Amino acid sequence: MTTRRTRQPQDLIQLLTRAERLLGRRLSTILAAEGCSLDAWRVITLLSDGAGHHMTELAEHAFLPPATLTKLLDHLVDDNLVYRRGDEIDRRRIRAHLTPRGRRLHQRVSQRIDASMATLATAAGERDLLEELLTRLIDSLEDREVTAVSRSE
Repeated sequence: MTTRRTRQPQDLIQLLTRAERLLGRRLSTILAAEGCSLDAWRVITLLSDGAGHHMTELAEHAFLPPATLTKLLDHLVDDNLVYRRGDEIDRRRIRAHLTPRGRRLHQRVSQRIDASMATLATAAGERDLLEELLTRLIDSLEDREVTAVSRSE
């Protein structure tokens, strides 16, 4: 008789980590052909909305410490993919924006990534479900993090 194994929280961590690393490798292969790193792609993707973003937002989105983000942005500026401007409301803050060349890179690479993602088994409805479940998990974890921080104060 076969018994069904009960999943432990560590199993979820293992599954999420494994999926993130495999997906990261897939993206890195596409990005390497364009001379772009995964960290740079995270920044470029956020900036693709055209709104311009502060350094704090970029660091959080790219999961990078501020000093590392600054070096990365320096390279993106040198490559004419990003430019920096002072914030119109608060001149002490800097906003980063994509250059036209950066927008073209984003569009070109996004198409290649979308084509690659379409080949995954989790395409179409399953992908939507996966995104919904991961979003709910993140929201739940963030809510608990905020609650834990406020209790410790």
